[in-house]
Amino acid sequence: MKKLIIILTVLLSTIIVSCDVLMPMLEEANKAINTENGSVISDVLSNEEIINGLKKALAVGTDTAVSITSTLNGYYGDNLLRILLPPEAKVVTENLSKIPYGQKMVNDAVLSMNRAAEDAATAAKPIFINAITSMSITDGITILKGKNPMAQTGGQTFDSTAATGFLKSTTYSSLYTAFKPKINNSLEKKLVGNISTNQVYGNLTGAFNKIAPFIGKEKVNSDLSDYVTGKALDGLFLKVADEEKKIRKDPYKWSVDIIQKVFGSVFKK
Repeated sequence: MKKLIIILTVLLSTIIVSCDVLMPMLEEANKAINTENGSVISDVLSNEEIINGLKKALAVGTDTAVSITSTLNGYYGDNLLRILLPPEAKVVTENLSKIPYGQKMVNDAVLSMNRAAEDAATAAKPIFINAITSMSITDGITILKGKNPMAQTGGQTFDSTAATGFLKSTTYSSLYTAFKPKINNSLEKKLVGNISTNQVYGNLTGAFNKIAPFIGKEKVNSDLSDYVTGKALDGLFLKVADEEKKIRKDPYKWSVDIIQKVFGSVFKK
């Protein structure tokens, strides 16, 4: 009987010691599972909370970006967003002295291109909302960890604009289709002097193209709508990215509980 008690005591001690050793190891293993490239997601969040928090944050960020870009001077008044003439038109601006009223034409073209982008920006809101509401839980968790689930390359490092990248991948085509006709309509609006943006740019490039052969230069393309549409979308996503960075950097700045809870659970080492 004594031997049996001794054996049981030894076994019990071994189990207790093993638990003391194994528990920290299990905790570290669990932490490692939830850690990728320095970002950790709290295990107290449900999948539903994660996706709801991310969707709410994206709704706030995209709504702010659309509001900023769709206001008067939303593009034109921002040095980072302002749309300038296409690179191929550089040869025109370098030879303005050879074109009557050339500088005024350039100024009018630049202003009206930016007005066209501002007019089109509101079209982005329903497209963003559709993409956000359709987001899967798997995509949401991946994005919260700072990775774009639509990216083709593996082993991504933490990206503070992962959600923006996801939206760009899933909405760009629809946004382009929605923006282009609106921008073209804006480019056709009559400005001071009863002339449209397209006419301003057409006159500018047309005047240059007439003299291009005589000054040893190539003619430039007079089509403007594709260029302005692309630049308008670049500026819009730049603003969306700015808003995402702000939310990730300080989720407690927003008075929305689910944003604070979800983004507050993620940190960078």
